[in-house]
Amino acid sequence: MIYLIYFIVAWLVVRFSIMASNYIDMIDRSTRLSGAFLGGVLLSAVTSLPELFTSISATVFLDKPDLCMGNILGSDLFNASMLGAVVMLSIRRFGRVRCSRSHIIVVAYLIIMYAVLGLRRAEITAWRLGWFDATSLIILLLYILSVRHLAAENGEPAQDGSADDKPIALSLRQIVFRFALSSVGIIVLSIAMTYITDEIADRLSLGAGLAGALFLGIATSLPEVTSTIALFRIRNYDIAVGNIIGSNVFNFFVLAVADLVSAGTGVYGFADGKVQGLLMFGSLAMPLLALMLMSSRPMFRFACAAAAAACYIGFLLG
Repeated sequence: MIYLIYFIVAWLVVRFSIMASNYIDMIDRSTRLSGAFLGGVLLSAVTSLPELFTSISATVFLDKPDLCMGNILGSDLFNASMLGAVVMLSIRRFGRVRCSRSHIIVVAYLIIMYAVLGLRRAEITAWRLGWFDATSLIILLLYILSVRHLAAENGEPAQDGSADDKPIALSLRQIVFRFALSSVGIIVLSIAMTYITDEIADRLSLGAGLAGALFLGIATSLPEVTSTIALFRIRNYDIAVGNIIGSNVFNFFVLAVADLVSAGTGVYGFADGKVQGLLMFGSLAMPLLALMLMSSRPMFRFACAAAAAACYIGFLLG
């Protein structure tokens, strides 16, 4: 029964995520806000809410920091791999699309964040300031800088080639209200997903890091992946790419928040070998995404996307 409940909750997360992506596309067509900001900040924050609530629940209520690390790093690696897979399947249309420069800069912040975690694993930044780990302070600063950069986006449109030009029957207020309702649905379901995953991990005798990466990491990444696929289908590539990249940055912010609410116990646990594997393969996947976004050659983009997608397979086989 617990497995049936898991798949039902995951299916509901997918449905709410599709709704959220449709409403964000309507906001994109109804306002002058840039796609990079809508995808990288607004939509990514909503689709990453599962990681926020599940990570806090895993840290505070379940006292399993490895589950939190596995969730965040597993979600980021899964997101990157799924973006690579979606690009591979859409290479004929996406191959020469000019991506927003903001996306490339945000990926650069992501690469630095992974480097910061590597320093934390080596205990170079293992000192604390009150309840805060030095790593959390650095991540918070990097997140603020990335959001400020996206907020300053001048709205110059990327070549997303959106195919959905149908008139919008809803007012902007109605769209925002429905977007908010779908967000609440994602939050409630995500909290439930934490406890379902913990129960499955106990029954299968899985380590917290592996359970976080597989059941929790994938389930909480469903909003990002589902909304990205939906946006690729209507060719709103700017928001789609921004959603994945922005979600990955937001996930690191979640780590810092979880560290704060842990009241000094901390979340940076690397004892689980699977967590170390996630860190290694995630550090490989992010530069591949950067190269993919910087290039305008379809075959090179395809190769980078395939390599990024292969990183998750490499983690599972490792």
